Order: sequence, then C-alpha cells, then structure tokens
Amino acid sequence: MDYMSLFASIFTLQNLTMAALGVVMGIIFGAIPGMTATMAVAVFLPLTYAYDLQTSLILLLGLYVGGISGGLVPAILINIPGTPSSITTCFDGYPMTLRGEGERALKIGVTASLLGGLFSLACLWLFTPPLAQLAIKFSAVEKFLVILFAMTIIAALSKGKMKEGIWMGLLGVLIAMMGTFDDNNKLRLVPDLFRKELIYGFSLLPVLIGLFALGQMLEEAERGMPKENVDSAMFNKDARKFSFSDFKGQTINVLRSSALGTFMGILPGVGGSAASLMAYSQTKNFSKNKDELGKGATEGLISSESANNGLTGGALIPLLSMGIPGDSTTAVLVGAFALQGMSIGPLFITKYPDLWYTILIALVLCNLLMFAVMFFPIKLIAKIVRVPKQRMYPVIILMCVVGAYAANYGVMFDVWSLVIFAVLGYLFSKLKLPATPFLIGFILGGDLEHYFVDALKGSGGDLTVFFTRGPICWVLWLMILASVAYAVIQERGSKKEAKKEAE
Repeated sequence: MDYMSLFASIFTLQNLTMAALGVVMGIIFGAIPGMTATMAVAVFLPLTYAYDLQTSLILLLGLYVGGISGGLVPAILINIPGTPSSITTCFDGYPMTLRGEGERALKIGVTASLLGGLFSLACLWLFTPPLAQLAIKFSAVEKFLVILFAMTIIAALSKGKMKEGIWMGLLGVLIAMMGTFDDNNKLRLVPDLFRKELIYGFSLLPVLIGLFALGQMLEEAERGMPKENVDSAMFNKDARKFSFSDFKGQTINVLRSSALGTFMGILPGVGGSAASLMAYSQTKNFSKNKDELGKGATEGLISSESANNGLTGGALIPLLSMGIPGDSTTAVLVGAFALQGMSIGPLFITKYPDLWYTILIALVLCNLLMFAVMFFPIKLIAKIVRVPKQRMYPVIILMCVVGAYAANYGVMFDVWSLVIFAVLGYLFSKLKLPATPFLIGFILGGDLEHYFVDALKGSGGDLTVFFTRGPICWVLWLMILASVAYAVIQERGSKKEAKKEAE
C-alpha cells in the first residue's frame, strides 16, 4: 500500500474541514441535554450523499467522537448528563463546579476523554484484523450463531429489563423481515394496505432518524425546554486551576477505565451508560479514598470520561470485524456504508484497506481536534448549554425530513416512515422500553434470516447442522448459553434488589 498517497488523500482541505465540522457539531449535540451523538450522526447522515465514503466517514467519526465528549459539559456545569454515557460524570464533576472549579473539572474531563479515545483506538487497531480473519472462516451456520449471540447479549445486559430487551430485539427482527423474500419473490409480514410501499421493506435511514432524532425531540417537547443558566461563580478566578499534575497517580485508573469502556463497547447493544457505571464502580472499589468519590474527586471524573470515550473504538471492533454494530451510533454508521452501496463484515479490511486506515487515522485526527476545540476555548464551549432548543429543533426537523425523502431518491413513504418511527421512539420512551435492542434487531434481522435460510439450504433442511459444524460452532453455543444464563441470574438479582428497596 502507498501510505504517502493515502495520507495525501486524507489530509486534504475538504477532509480536514469535514473533521472539524463533525467534531464541533458533535460537541454541540452532546452538550445540549436531550441531544446525543447518535442523533448527531443520524441527522447528518443524509449529507454524506454529496461526498465519497472517505470524506463521509471522517465527518461521521468526528460527530461520534465530538458527541460522546460533549456530554461532559452539561454534566459538569448543570448536573444534567448531555449523553447517557456521561451520567457518572455528574457524580464528581458537578460538586467541583459548586466549589468554583468548573473550568478545572471541564479540562480534566476533556483530557481524560482524549486518553480514553486513544486507548480504544489502539485496541481497534490491534484486535479487529485477527477477529476479521477468524470470521472469514465462518460459514452461514457460524454467522447465524454470531448474530444470535449478539441478540442474547442484548438480553444479558438489559439489567432489570431482560424481557423487554428480548421482545424489543425480536420486534426489530420482525419489522426488518417485512418486504419481498429473495428466494420466492413473495411479500411477507406486510399488511395489504402497504403492499406497494413496503415491497422492499422499511428503509434504514428513516428508521434511524425517526427513533433517535425526532423521537427524542417529541419527548423533549413534552417535558418543556427551559433555558439553562451557567453561573459565573462556576468559574471562580480564585479556585484551584487545572494542571496536568491532576493526573499524577491516575495511570492505572485511566487504563482500567479505558479498558472497561472499550470492552463494554465491543459487546453489542450495551451502551455508554453501562460502560461508565461499571468503570466508576471499579474505581470506587480500588480507591484509597472511597469516601471522597461523589464529592468532587478527580479520580471519579477521570474514570467516567476515560470509560465513555473508550467506547468509541470498542464499538467499532465488532462492526468492522463481523458487521455487527456495537452500539446505536455505530448502527447508524451502517447506514453510511449502505448509502455508498457497500457492506461491512469480515472481508472489509482485506477488500478496502484504504478505508480501514482512513478510519484509524480519522479517529486519531478527530480525538486530537476534540481536545483542541474543547480544552483551550473551554469557557466559550460552556455557553453551548444556553442555546435555545426552540430555535435549533425546527432546523433539525427540516434536515430530517429532507434526508428521509432523499434516502431513496424521492419516495414520500420514507417521510411517513420517519413519522411512524418518531412516534414509536416516543412511545418506547414513555413505556420505558429500550430502543437500542429494537434497532440492533432491525439491523441484524435481515442477515439473521438470510444466514438461517442459507444454512438450511446447504444441509438439505437438516436443523442439526447448527450443532454439528465443529469446535467453532460449539464455542458459539457455549457463549450463547452463558449469555442467557448470565441474563437470568442478573434479572433475578435485580428483582431481589428492587424488592429490598421497596421494603
């Protein structure tokens, strides 16, 4: 490979501009409570029509990195997590703000975010190629079992909501199966009223934007959108200033939290909130000053931000090695590849080495840009929480509608699909049903059906082929059974905890 040509193609003015735009817009989306990195990527996805895949990936990865990192701003300043992954940032970030150390807390969080992001990038570079090489050897049977395992992971990590997680995943699979079945060209699971519109099933883009953009906006509109205030006392000139010595003795904490965040990112459907909560709890277990955590301890803040940015590279590992999205944001990234007529999976790295190295370099670039954009003008960034949502949301809604309409070059039904899934996203939230398992099921449902049918064709309809393919098959079944057993045990434990709290 000609690395000089690759670097020259990446570091163009257009790509650098897109990286900067993605990071800045991602930070804005992450810093405004109720708007997330997933929403940022979903809203900007239609913009990728105008660019090649390399430029599109750089923009979307910038939105991803910026969106995850931006959540620390409201978490630290107003005790409201901008994104679900920054929930534990509130625990120690806001107490620091109350004692006038808002600027110091923000800079500690931004630095920890950079360290977590770079750690997860190193894991992405090291682990994705060998996993992809292993996955290349998989037949339709193993591919079906891998996807089945991904579905059980959703149940295993839906703590206290195992049944809801399973049913939401199955609902996503069923909706993904709507449309014409390739083998007999017959429609299935489609009401007669929509036979013409749903001949190809629901398009991915309207589903994504509806669930994670318009659905959240409907919820925000119901709650109301009060103007947030950032008191000047939060940036007390006499308070202790940031210094890189704040990270003295935190090496193990950073590595442990980043590793946990990356590992949780690898598990499909887990999400950043689980990653940051697990890392924070482990930091508390190993801390010499347990009583200080939750009162403005730097190690708690460092742990939370290292973990939730470790998620970025971790969630890309299953996506690029097996074609399974690690979280809702990487699920949206599948749409970017689909819009360019490309599929991702085990052969991605060998077929598109230029794009593989583009992703690695873009992640380094976006993490460094995120640090530069947030660290130095931090007081200006903090004012993002004052942006009135009433002015921003109408523009976003317009972008969503135009993007959905253009998804299949002017199909009005895609706009109606957008509205349908926006209402579904709102209802899921009201009923406290997790939307991410539904999305994972929707994305994986087509492949689940495809590999199941292919496996049966190859075996002449013999179902025992799913149990007799050899060691890899047996290992996958053990992983599936272990995942289900863990889900059942965890569900029982959560019910006992809830019963004790009720008493």
